[in-house]
Amino acid sequence: MSTTTATDFGFGPEEEMLRDLARQFLNEKLPVERLRELVSKDPEAVYENGERPAWDIALWKEMVELGWNQLAIPEASGGAGFKQVGIAALTEEIGRHALPSPFVATLNATHVLAASEEPHAREWMDRIAHGASASLAIHDEMGNCEDGETAVQITGKDGQYRLSGQAFFVQDAFKAEFLIAAAQHEGETWLVAIPCESTGLTLNQDQIHDLTRDQATVHLDEVPIAPENIVSRQATTTLAKAWPAILVTVAADLCGCAEWQLQTTTEYAKNRKQFDRPIGFFQAIKHPLVDAMVAIDRARSLLYHAASCIDMGDPEALQAARMAKSAASDAGAFISDRSVQLHGGIGFTWECDVHIFFKRSMHNQVLYGDGAYQRHRLAEIMIGPA
Repeated sequence: MSTTTATDFGFGPEEEMLRDLARQFLNEKLPVERLRELVSKDPEAVYENGERPAWDIALWKEMVELGWNQLAIPEASGGAGFKQVGIAALTEEIGRHALPSPFVATLNATHVLAASEEPHAREWMDRIAHGASASLAIHDEMGNCEDGETAVQITGKDGQYRLSGQAFFVQDAFKAEFLIAAAQHEGETWLVAIPCESTGLTLNQDQIHDLTRDQATVHLDEVPIAPENIVSRQATTTLAKAWPAILVTVAADLCGCAEWQLQTTTEYAKNRKQFDRPIGFFQAIKHPLVDAMVAIDRARSLLYHAASCIDMGDPEALQAARMAKSAASDAGAFISDRSVQLHGGIGFTWECDVHIFFKRSMHNQVLYGDGAYQRHRLAEIMIGPA
């Protein structure tokens, strides 16, 4: 790996202040009791009736007022241009509180817009800066999203364009105000901004286990698109530039979510007694918790290294980001398994809050590629395609 990253990953007083303020804000606004009230009142409503779990729109508006939407927007485009290590610290807190909101989806859409050289991309970033939520619609039916695959087609010419097709696995689509979709046009892949109220756009809800977000398949039927909706005519290049930041964002959410599970399970092990001793006394409990701590710390170290690589313009940023997402996915899967197991019989119940974080973590694990996928792509970088 490159050695051009900054001391302490470039994590300074401003980044520390942002993290601490975010933690204080979310501790106050979204304690786990409030989270439970929002997303896990009734399992039948979610899993039998297909109702979307609630989210706190007022809390989202407060986050916008705090300027969180502007952090990833470059200063040249009217945003804060905050360092990626600081944004990662904030996103960790989002994951630590399993915040139901379009924040992560909007942040990833911002990364894509910021990577574009198309002038219209700035206009859509300005909407995000003023509180609009967004999401990426770049997956095909098989889950491919990195190499320009898309089931959406653009027809027309001379500024009179229409979109038809489907985009799959769109995160928080029902919370988003506009989507950034990948679409084919005469052998090229473009990125197009689509307002969610557009004529011809419909959302079909996917039934997922994660209670803190929604997911949808987007159907486009002759959706009219003006030239100002085109945010990149070189989608593959734009997505490649944005990909390290996207992976770092999801890895940060994973690390935060995993940390909550570790701390909660450790506290439970201190208080739950068997044979007149706290269960944390026994090696069968101690060892998995220590293994989880080591795995999370390793993932966090790789996370901030990758974020620092992005900040420093390191050409190996993508390699570092894949390592971070791989480690975070594996750490999240490990502690999710152990947090349920070590809570004993209560850990398998709806009343135990562990399941909320377990499901968010497992969703994040596969989002944009799990650990095995990232290692496969790393091998392609390091030794070439098989």
